Amino acid sequence: MDTGESVLVDWHNVNDKMEDKYMTKVYFVRHAQPDHHNTDDRNRPLTQEGMTDTDLVLNVLKDKKIDMFYCSPYKRSIDTIKSTADYYGMKIITDERLRERKAGKDGNVKGMFQKRWADMNYHEEDGESIGMVQERNIEALTEILQTNKDKNIVIGTHGTALSSIMNYYNRSFGCDDFMRIIDWMPYIVEMDFEKDRLVNTYEIAHIHKSYN
Repeated sequence: MDTGESVLVDWHNVNDKMEDKYMTKVYFVRHAQPDHHNTDDRNRPLTQEGMTDTDLVLNVLKDKKIDMFYCSPYKRSIDTIKSTADYYGMKIITDERLRERKAGKDGNVKGMFQKRWADMNYHEEDGESIGMVQERNIEALTEILQTNKDKNIVIGTHGTALSSIMNYYNRSFGCDDFMRIIDWMPYIVEMDFEKDRLVNTYEIAHIHKSYN
């Protein structure tokens, strides 16, 4: 069975971490392992192991003094952060713009990950490009930052959605980086902002689970 592992690997420099006093902290939580037997993407639940793995999210975030919870409207993302929101006695605010990439026809053909990242405007028929996902996620994140200055925020998210955000702030983030985290569910990343400017990113914890 896969085990959880905390990672203190810093995207920038942990020694440069700034004081908490004038910082908006966003804890992005990629959902735990989903049950792929359910083909309804929006309502796909977590597996039993995935539900158990949400304990990691609670254990990591219960001492972070969270002020707000936002989330993709998809069930797997909501269920991943629900126990943590319940711990704080807070409601989860869903935002349609935070949803995962819409898969299109032939979206699972071999090599599609590389093709999408090589051209972020590319999308299969009836699907979305990574650029489309990035645009709506960044729009939502910008509004969240504007209305929650100097607060601690949780955002329940997805693998491609979170990766598109990482790419927005670090253009070198690409397919290899996406593939590195594809089996990390849940996966928690802290991003620290001064207003809308990203100043630090930290990978906090993840559990390795097979994507398929």
